[in-house]
Amino acid sequence: MLEACFHQGAGLHRFMPQARLRVLGVTAPEHAAPQALEALWQVCAALQKLAGPVLVLDGTAGESQEAPGLLHLLQQAPWHEREGAIAGGAAHASASLAVLPAARGLPRLLHLAKDAQAPALQGLLPYFRAYGMLVLYAPADLLGVLLAQTAGMPLVLMSGDAEAVLAGYHGAKQLALHAGLTSRVVALLERGDAAERAQAQAVLDNLRRCAQQYLGGLVHTAAIHRQNPQDIQRLALQLLENAGSIEAQTASFAPLPAAADAAAHFVRRH
Repeated sequence: MLEACFHQGAGLHRFMPQARLRVLGVTAPEHAAPQALEALWQVCAALQKLAGPVLVLDGTAGESQEAPGLLHLLQQAPWHEREGAIAGGAAHASASLAVLPAARGLPRLLHLAKDAQAPALQGLLPYFRAYGMLVLYAPADLLGVLLAQTAGMPLVLMSGDAEAVLAGYHGAKQLALHAGLTSRVVALLERGDAAERAQAQAVLDNLRRCAQQYLGGLVHTAAIHRQNPQDIQRLALQLLENAGSIEAQTASFAPLPAAADAAAHFVRRH
């Protein structure tokens, strides 16, 4: 479980109508997945201290009856009739990181949005507006479609070795093509010494040159050591500053307690 200091405004924030919700997209890599997840939890813990309660929609974790998630939440009420933010969940999430399985729910969300002719993430706002930030962790091709119209800078995690450059470039390419977004590609260091940082920097420089030639330069790069709190804090600040948002399309935000209770029931903690 990740501990985080209590967000001073959480008690009041849960009762305040929010016209926008900050959102951060994070690509789920095919390789170095354990390292990426560990880094993600650390970054989310830092974001929680800066922005208030964070909820992760994990697009790599499947929903089930034993572990209900976003798919079950979307089935609680018809589209555009879900006006219940997870107030209770947000209050508890100030002490731990809230995670919701979403591997089947995220594609379902896209289908519902298409039918409603609405932005892909619009239907999430009534449920999750009590949170300080929503983090979408999903494969790059799905994430690119989801993040259209959010205007943020998503995070692409990769290992720091030369073999990872193709994976990092693929993630940045999907986000540029589908959402037109500039990515922040971050190489994860194992040791954090000068030699490893130099090697990772060379890999990132190569990736940046490729992005400049083929993607119009839509890439920012960095290397971090997961055990270095300063690296994690610096990255969290950059991500918060460049987070996208889900904007409300209506001024009415009257919560439905039944939906709030159901959503809070699905959230698990890390």
